[in-house]
Amino acid sequence: MKKLCLLFFVLVLLGTVSAMAQTITGRVVSEGDNEPLPGVAVLEKGTNHGAATDFDGNYTFNLQNPDGAVLVFSFMGYETQEVSVDGRTSIDVVLKSNNIAVDEVVVTALGIKREAKTLTYSSQQVDGDEMMKARDINFMGSLSGKTAGLEIRKSTSGAGGSTRTVLRGSKSLTMSGDPLYVIDGVPMVNNKGGQSGMWGGTDEGDGLSQINPDDIESVSVLKGATAAILYGSAGANGVVIINTKKGKDGATSVSFSSAGLFESIISEPKLQYRYGSEGGAAESWSYTKGNYDNKFVDDFFETGYNLVNTLSVSSGNGKQSTYFSYGNTSAGGVVPNNSYQKHNITFKESTKFLEDKISLSSSVMLATERTKNRNTGGYYLNPLTGLYLFPRSGATPWDGTSGAQDFSYFKENYQYFDTDRNMYTQNWFVDNDSQSNPYWLINKQPKEDLTKRVIASLTLEYQIAKNLKFQARGSYDYSVKSFEQKFYAGGNTTNIGTNGRWNYKKYEDKQAYADGIFTYNNDFGDISLTAIAGASYQQSVFGDGVSVDNGVKTLLYPNEFYFHNMPDNVEIESTYGGKIIKEGAFANIQLGYKNLLFLDLSGRNDWSSTLALTGNQSYFYPSVGLSGILSQMVKLPDFVDFAKVRASASQVNNEIPWGKILVLDKINSVTNGIDKNTIVPFTDAKPEQLVTYEAGTDWRFLNGRLGFDFSYYYIVSTNQALLRNLEVFEQYDNYTRTYYNAGEIVNQGVELVLNATPVKTNNFTWNSTVNFSRNKNKVKELDPQDPEKYQDFGSSEGYVARVYSGGSIGDIYGIKFRRNDAGQIMLDDAGKPLKTASDDLQYLGNLDPKFSLGWNNSFNYKQFSLGFLVNAKIGGKAFSQTESILDGYGVSERTAAARDKGYVEINGIQGTANVTQVDPQTYYSTVGGRNGIAEAYVYDRTNIRLSQVSLSYDFDVEALKLPIKNASFSLIGNNLFFLYKKAPFDPEMSMSTDMNSQSLDNFNVPATRTYGFNLKVTF
Repeated sequence: MKKLCLLFFVLVLLGTVSAMAQTITGRVVSEGDNEPLPGVAVLEKGTNHGAATDFDGNYTFNLQNPDGAVLVFSFMGYETQEVSVDGRTSIDVVLKSNNIAVDEVVVTALGIKREAKTLTYSSQQVDGDEMMKARDINFMGSLSGKTAGLEIRKSTSGAGGSTRTVLRGSKSLTMSGDPLYVIDGVPMVNNKGGQSGMWGGTDEGDGLSQINPDDIESVSVLKGATAAILYGSAGANGVVIINTKKGKDGATSVSFSSAGLFESIISEPKLQYRYGSEGGAAESWSYTKGNYDNKFVDDFFETGYNLVNTLSVSSGNGKQSTYFSYGNTSAGGVVPNNSYQKHNITFKESTKFLEDKISLSSSVMLATERTKNRNTGGYYLNPLTGLYLFPRSGATPWDGTSGAQDFSYFKENYQYFDTDRNMYTQNWFVDNDSQSNPYWLINKQPKEDLTKRVIASLTLEYQIAKNLKFQARGSYDYSVKSFEQKFYAGGNTTNIGTNGRWNYKKYEDKQAYADGIFTYNNDFGDISLTAIAGASYQQSVFGDGVSVDNGVKTLLYPNEFYFHNMPDNVEIESTYGGKIIKEGAFANIQLGYKNLLFLDLSGRNDWSSTLALTGNQSYFYPSVGLSGILSQMVKLPDFVDFAKVRASASQVNNEIPWGKILVLDKINSVTNGIDKNTIVPFTDAKPEQLVTYEAGTDWRFLNGRLGFDFSYYYIVSTNQALLRNLEVFEQYDNYTRTYYNAGEIVNQGVELVLNATPVKTNNFTWNSTVNFSRNKNKVKELDPQDPEKYQDFGSSEGYVARVYSGGSIGDIYGIKFRRNDAGQIMLDDAGKPLKTASDDLQYLGNLDPKFSLGWNNSFNYKQFSLGFLVNAKIGGKAFSQTESILDGYGVSERTAAARDKGYVEINGIQGTANVTQVDPQTYYSTVGGRNGIAEAYVYDRTNIRLSQVSLSYDFDVEALKLPIKNASFSLIGNNLFFLYKKAPFDPEMSMSTDMNSQSLDNFNVPATRTYGFNLKVTF
C-alpha cells in the first residue's frame, strides 16, 4: 500500500512538473498573404511572462500556469488576438491588419525581408491588386501617382512602348538615370531599343513590358542610394523590386482574370476646316471660307482595344508549393494597322527537405512579344504630318486625275500603278520631305518588332543553425530581339531609295547573375543583431547581333527585302553593345536596442570591367543609418499610435558605360578602309560618385486612422564622364577629343505620404492617400576650366534641351522674339516679327514640374468598392513642334480664329511706330513653321487628370451557391479626362524615353483614354 501511495505521489509530482514546464510552439503570419511576422509579442495573459517570434514568425513559449492559460499575440499594425491554450502544444496564429501599417514586413535590397519600422531610409510598397486597377500593359505606368518621388514618362508609341522612370531627379549628364529593376531579389535586364526623334524613328520598347502584371504580388520602391547600396552601382539611381506570386499553403487554387479595354483619343490638336489653300498651295492660307471636310482627321483614328487574360494555378503544403500562370495580351492601337501581341508563361516551384533545413526554389518566366507598325514620332515617315497638314480645299494627286480631290480620295487611292516602272507607287499631292500619304505609310511601310525572352532563376537556402542561414542564387536572363521595316519603292525619296529600303536588325541580350549570402539573426538581451555578408557576380552582353539599313541607297531589285539584295556600298554590320563583368562583395549589420533604436551599417566593394586599365576598377562605398521609435522612447499623447525618426548617409560609385575607356576603330563600307578613332583613351577615368543624405519621420494617429511619412534628401553627384574637343596644340596621333571627369549635380527635395481613413463603420470604409514630392535639380559645376561649356540632350528646330553651369538638367533654350527695352516685339519692314539669332539660343524654362501630387482613394461598402486616382503635375514647361508647324501651314484653329478677326493682336514696334495688329499669315508664317520662334510654343506643363477609376463588385458566391471560391467584376477607366491642362497636348507623354527630346511634341500620337471591364474568378 505504501508503495502504491508513493508511486501515485511521484506520478502527480511528475505531472505537475510537466504541466509547469509545458512548452508551446507555433508560427504567426499575416492575414491574406500568409507572410511570417517577426517580432510579434507573445504574452501569457495575467502575467509579465512573454516571448517574441523570430524572423520566420516562429516562437517557443514555456507556460507558467497551464490551467486555463490564454496567450495574447500583439503586433504594431495588427489587431491583438487572444487564444486559449486548452492543453495544446502547437498554436499557429493569423493576425489581421488594423491599418496602422508600420510593422509589416517589406522586401528590401537583395530580396531581404525586414520590418518596416527598422528601416533607416524611405521605401514604399504598392500591392499588386492596387496596381491591377489600372490594367496598364507596362506595369510601371500603374505606379504613377502612387509613389512619392517617382517620375514616370510614357512613350506615345502605344502598347508595349517603353517608359522613362526617374527617382529623385536626374543625377547624371551621360547616363539614363533609370533605376535598377529586380525580380524576386535578382536584377533583370531593362535595355531600351531605339527611340523616336525629330527626324523620325520608332520606340523599340524596353524589357519591362515583357513582364506579366498579373504575376506581380507587390512592388517595392527603394528610392535612395542608402536603400539600394547592397545592389552596388547598379542601384545608384534607386531600385524597383518586383515581388512575384508564388504557391501558398492550402488547397489548390485556380484563378482566371479577363479584362477588355477600349481606347480612344483624349487630347488631339485643335485644327481648322473652314479656310483652304489658294492656287494649289500645300498650305491652307486662304482668307475665303469654304465648306470643307472636317471629319477626315477623326475618321483616321480608330477605337483601340486591349484584351488581357491570365490563368493561374497555386498550391502548396508545409513542404512544397507550386505556382503556374499563362497570360495573353492582345491590343490594337488608335492608328490603323498597329497591333500588339504578348504571351507569358510563369512556373515557380519550391521544396523543403532535410527536416526543412534546406529549401530549393526555382522560377522560369517565358515571354514572346510581337508588335506590328508601332507608332512613330517626328517629321519623317509619320502618317500624322500628312494627315494634319492636308489642304482643307483638297489637292491634285499624282495619278493623273485632274482637279482637286478631297482626303477621302487619297485614302482610297493611296497608290497608283506606274506603267513606266510596272509597279505601284505612292499617290500624294506634294513631294515634300516631311509629308507622305498616311495610308501609304501604314500599308506599304510595314514594321515588326519581335522579342523572345526567358528569365530563369534558382535559389537554395540552407538553415545552417538556428540563427544562421546561407542563401545561394543564380539567374539567367536571355532575350533575342528582331526589328524589321520594309519601305516599298515609290515612297518619300528623302528617306527611301528608289527601289525601296530595308531596315533590319537582330541581336541578343544576355545576363548571368549569381550571389551567395550569409544571414545571421540573434538577440543578446536587449540587443538584436541581423548581419548579412555576401558576394555577387554579374556578366552582361548586350546588342550582340547583326543589322543592315540601305537608307536612300538603291536596292538591286525593287521591293526584295533580303541580305543578298543589298548594294555593294551598304555594310551588313555586326552589332555589339558591349560585355560588362561586375563582381561585388557586401556586408550589412543592423543592431537593435529594445526594439526601439536601430543602427544600420552597410558597405560594398565592386570590381567593374568598364573601368579596366584605369586603376580604378575596384571601388568601395559605405552607408550608415539610424532610426528610433519615439513612441516607445517617450510618453506621447494617447492619440499617437506610432512615431519614428530616421536619418542616413551613403556613398555610391557608378561605373562608366562600356566602350569609353578605349574607343575602337570602325570599318568604312564605302571606302573599304578604316575610320580611326579620334578620342583619347580614357585611362584615368574615375567612377561617377553619388553621396546621399536623407532624414525622415513617420507618424500614426487615432488607431491608424491618420498618418504621414515625411522625407528630405540631398544628393550630390560628381565625376561625370564628359567629352571635350582638344585644342590644336593638344592634338596628337589623330586624337581630337578626350573624355574627362568633372561636374557636380545636386538634387534636393522633399516627399510626403499622407494616409487617412476618414470614415470607418461596419459596412463602409473610406481610405485616402496623398503622395507629394518636390525635387530641385542644380548643376553647380560643369567644367571648372570652361565656364561657358554646355551639355545638350537633344534638339528640335528652334529648340534644344541644354544645361550650363549654374543651370538645371531639363533647361530648354530656343529662339525668342526680338524685343526692345520696353518689351515690345520688333517687326521688320514687311511687318514680320524679328527673332533672336539661331546661334544665340535663349533660356525658355525648365521641363521638370515644381512638384507632383497623387491622390488615391478607395471606398468600400459591403460588396462594392469604388476607387479613383487624381494625378497632378504643377509647374514646368513643355514644347510643341507640332503646333508650330500647324500654324505655319495655316491649319490650326488659332490661325482660323485670327482670320475670323482679321488680325493678330501684338504689342509690337516697327521702326518708331507702335503696332497692335499684324496680318495672320504674315505673323504665323514667321512665328510658326520649321525654325520658327520657339518662345511662342513653350507651354506650361501644369496638368491635373483623373488617372484611374474602378468600380468593383464582389459576388457572394456562397449565397449564390456557385461552385467557386471568389468572383469579382469591375468597371475600370484610365486617363479618363483632364481636370485642368494648359498645353494643347498631353505633356506627360513623351516622344522619346531616353534623355533626348523630353516633353517634346513633334507629331506624337495623341494621348488616349482606356475604359472597360475586368472579371476575376477563383476556383
